Amino acid sequence: MPTPLMGLLLLLSGAAVPACAVVVVLLLRNRPRPLPGILGAAGLLFGFSAAAVYCYGCFSVTLGGPFPELCEDMNMSGAPLAGLRQEFRPLRNACVYADGSTVEHLPPSVNVLMLGAAGLAVVLGCAAAFLHRRPRPVPAGVS
Repeated sequence: MPTPLMGLLLLLSGAAVPACAVVVVLLLRNRPRPLPGILGAAGLLFGFSAAAVYCYGCFSVTLGGPFPELCEDMNMSGAPLAGLRQEFRPLRNACVYADGSTVEHLPPSVNVLMLGAAGLAVVLGCAAAFLHRRPRPVPAGVS
């Protein structure tokens, strides 16, 4: 993904997360509380959060940050640096040494946070769709 497009997605996701949080709070304050709407807005909140975390991780992989300066010329066992590995799926920055060992410089918490938020977004979206599509009970006395 090109860097300017990734930056735009990060900016939009960063703006959408607080907006979704405000919508969830407003839905919770009003009665009757529409459960499908609350779950849908929470799903969007987690989805935009996952997109923002992924863009942050992509920037850290693409732009490098302090990487590759963090890679030592030799690891503790004396093996020389063989190369650098940068991957976008899963997000990863690693120094690869000749003996096959790697040293990660992107914390795995970025992947866990991204996948957790994306999973919650899918679950909440499915729950909102299910609750919205279920048949409504007919009030007594109405035929």
